[in-house]
Amino acid sequence: MAPLDQSTIRIRRLISCLELCHHKAERWVELIIEAIGKGQANKGPVGTRPRGTRHPIENEWQSVCDALTEWCAGDEAKLARVKIAEMTGNQLTSLLGPRTPLKVWQVERVVAKVGSVLDPSQSYVEIVEHDERPGRTRGFRKATLETILHDTVDGCEAEIRLAAAIDHLEPCHWNFVGNLAIVLGAIGGELHPGKPFGACHRNLKLTPIRERMGTISRTLRAYQSNEDGGPGLDRGILERLGASTPTRRWLAASLDKTLRLQLGL
Repeated sequence: MAPLDQSTIRIRRLISCLELCHHKAERWVELIIEAIGKGQANKGPVGTRPRGTRHPIENEWQSVCDALTEWCAGDEAKLARVKIAEMTGNQLTSLLGPRTPLKVWQVERVVAKVGSVLDPSQSYVEIVEHDERPGRTRGFRKATLETILHDTVDGCEAEIRLAAAIDHLEPCHWNFVGNLAIVLGAIGGELHPGKPFGACHRNLKLTPIRERMGTISRTLRAYQSNEDGGPGLDRGILERLGASTPTRRWLAASLDKTLRLQLGL
């Protein structure tokens, strides 16, 4: 196949950038399939929206920052007016319990993490990886590292440090609000959450699009084998991929492998 043309290289890079924990992952898989069929990609990777524009879900992330900032400042009168998904700011911060200096520091780390995604110019210093903390914050970091959440990974009992959960709290995750509730609950003292914490490579099998991605994976493998029918396939995808060529088969195989590796299919 070598040398590859620029359109093929661009599509392959899109596959490499695919993260199936992202809340828009299903849409991006569909766009990649469309690009393979057309032989060109009309859009860049996830996260390349023009500067100054904002996706509607980012307003929810901003509301999280606003509510938690108000809680840290002790200005709870404003919390009822802040809406996050189906919750008010009061309902969200009620998970934290009584305010303490340690909790305020931990919640400030959550705000910094979410804020760094909203505004890339704001750097976030990971709690786990960086231990240069002045004064009493060194004790706060130690306490956060020693706080252990007990949940499950792929159905098996597991543990994760609160520090790591904060560091891996990604707003773009499909279960961001659920993960946020687990983290805030842990800060408040609930270390046995009713649901597992999900991250980029943790509990990805729980994504609601896993069944759909399984169908797409089977369809991509059928395309590679020049099969155009059979149970459990998506006929529309086969039609969008178009006539089989070495380049299209290679790209389809690359996408299929990415789906299977990330989701454990």
